[in-house]
Amino acid sequence: MPLPPKDALALFTPTGERAWAQGWEPQFPSPTADNTEPGTVFQTDHAGRRSTWTVIRRDRGRTIAYVTTTPGDRAGMVTVTCEPSEDDTTTATIRYDLTALTPEANAALDRFAAHYPHFLKQWQQAIAGAITASGTPT
Repeated sequence: MPLPPKDALALFTPTGERAWAQGWEPQFPSPTADNTEPGTVFQTDHAGRRSTWTVIRRDRGRTIAYVTTTPGDRAGMVTVTCEPSEDDTTTATIRYDLTALTPEANAALDRFAAHYPHFLKQWQQAIAGAITASGTPT
């Protein structure tokens, strides 16, 4: 991404993903002054699934990590790390460690894993579009 790591990481915060992730609309059961504060809880609805997320770790400007649970479906951890690249851009690494909670959920996680490179490409394009729309040169 043509952004410094702290700006790039902001696109992966609970409210920051709204800029590029279609349909991403986190709901906070309790008001929060800083939605990246460890312990912050929020919920999302996606593909007919309601998931609860908790921020478990934050390294300002570098890393944010979440635990997520979708009852009766999956649970696990998502970690985003943003590192500076040599050309004044940022490389973001997004790691999912998910476990199916039912035998039926295994197939969906297998599909997610198989299509993960495609998902990342879509996310990269959506983020580039959001950066361009915000007036930041790419």
